[in-house]
Amino acid sequence: MESNPYCTKAAVAVATITDTPLRFRPVTDADMPLINGLLQTAISRTCDYTAGGIFMWIDYFGYEYCVYRDTLFIKGRTENCRCETAFMLPVGSLPLDESVRLVLGYCRARCLPPVFSAVPDDRLDALVDALGGDCDIEPLDDWADYLYDIHSLATLSGKAMSKKRNHVNQFFKANPGWTLSPLGCEDLPDAIMFLESVGLGDKADDGMAVYEHSECRRVLEHYTSYPFEGAVLRLASGAIAAIAVGEVIGDTLYAHIEKIDRAVPGAGAAIGHLFARYMLARHPGLRYCNREEDCGDPGLRDAKMQYHPVALLYKYNVRCTRKLE
Repeated sequence: MESNPYCTKAAVAVATITDTPLRFRPVTDADMPLINGLLQTAISRTCDYTAGGIFMWIDYFGYEYCVYRDTLFIKGRTENCRCETAFMLPVGSLPLDESVRLVLGYCRARCLPPVFSAVPDDRLDALVDALGGDCDIEPLDDWADYLYDIHSLATLSGKAMSKKRNHVNQFFKANPGWTLSPLGCEDLPDAIMFLESVGLGDKADDGMAVYEHSECRRVLEHYTSYPFEGAVLRLASGAIAAIAVGEVIGDTLYAHIEKIDRAVPGAGAAIGHLFARYMLARHPGLRYCNREEDCGDPGLRDAKMQYHPVALLYKYNVRCTRKLE
C-alpha cells in the first residue's frame, strides 16, 4: 500500500468495512472494442484518449481499467516519470464531478495519493473545480501533443511549407515509379521486416524507444485487431521506403506510427504528406492531425515545429492535496 499523507487514520479504518465500486483489471487486447467505444466520447484531442494511446503503452504505464455506469476509468502511472500511481480523466456518461468523486473514494479505500496524469489543458479547469481547488498542478512540458491542420500537411501549400514541399518533390524526382497503397494484410510480413531493418536509429539505448519499437511490431503482427488505418510507401523496386499507421476519432487523425528508411532522402517528408492526403481522401471531414509528443527530444521537437502546428496540446499532473475523509 502506497504512502499517502492525505489519507487519515479514520479513512483507513473505514476502508476495512467500506469498499469502492471501482474494480480495476489489466488492459488486454480483448478489451479493445469496449474501451475504444468509450474513447469515442472523449472531449479532448490529446493522443492519450485513443486506442493507440492506451493499447500501445499498456505495459509501459501499467494501465488497468474499469467501466462503471458507462464510464471508462484508467489507472496507470504518471506520464513523465512513472514514479507513482495516477489516473486519467474518466471518459463516458458520468459527469466529471461524480466520476472524480469515485476516483477519490477509490484512493481513500486504498490509501493512495489522488493523482491525475496527462490532464489536457482544455479539461484542467474542470478537474480543478471538481477537486474543489485543493490541488497542485505540474506542467508536463515534454509531453505536449503537436496538432496540425491536416489540409496543410496534405497540400504543403504556402511559403511556410516551401522547404518540406521541396523535400517531397526531391523524393518524387529521385524515385520515379513510387507508390502509396493501403497497408493491407499482404503487406504485413514486408512491413515487419522493414521495421526490424530500420531499427531504433540513434536511440538504441533509449528505454522508451526500445519499448515503442516492440509495440510497433506488436501492432503490425495483430494489425487487424486494431481500429487503425495505415499506408505503405514503396519504391519502384518494391522496397518499402516508409510506413504510417494512425486512427481517426471525430475530426482528428492520430498518427501513431511513422517509420522511414533514412537512406532514402525525402522519405520522411513524403510519407507525412502522402499519408495526410490519403487519410483526408478517405475521411473528408478531418480537420486536424495529432502527431503526438516530442518527449523532450530536441531534434524531434525541431522537426515537429518545422511543420508549423496550429496548437500544442499541453498536459498536466494534478495532485489532490486535501485529506480524504
